[in-house]
Amino acid sequence: MNWQDSLDGTRKGLRNLNGAIPNTARAFGALGKSVKAGGTLDFKTKEFIALGISIAVRCEPCITLHTEALAKAGATREEISDVLAMAIQMGGGPSMMYASKALECFDELSS
Repeated sequence: MNWQDSLDGTRKGLRNLNGAIPNTARAFGALGKSVKAGGTLDFKTKEFIALGISIAVRCEPCITLHTEALAKAGATREEISDVLAMAIQMGGGPSMMYASKALECFDELSS
């Protein structure tokens, strides 16, 4: 699997959806900006949480988007691996399968 192609496909699908429901898309975007900008936790920590949740709920497009954000934020493979271990502990076998996808994605997008 090529994770960059998956990321490009996700973005294309989101642009299509945003065109169909622009008010909802703007509101959701504003929510994302609000939670990432405010609060006590830094951006990278919030993205680690989002990646863990992405794995636990088995959302492959979410994994790609949050992994890319973490790669750009300077996350290390060791940090990603620690998040993946926690997601596996919380989600069991299915999370183990999606954690392997997340690590593959990080390896591709961070190189």
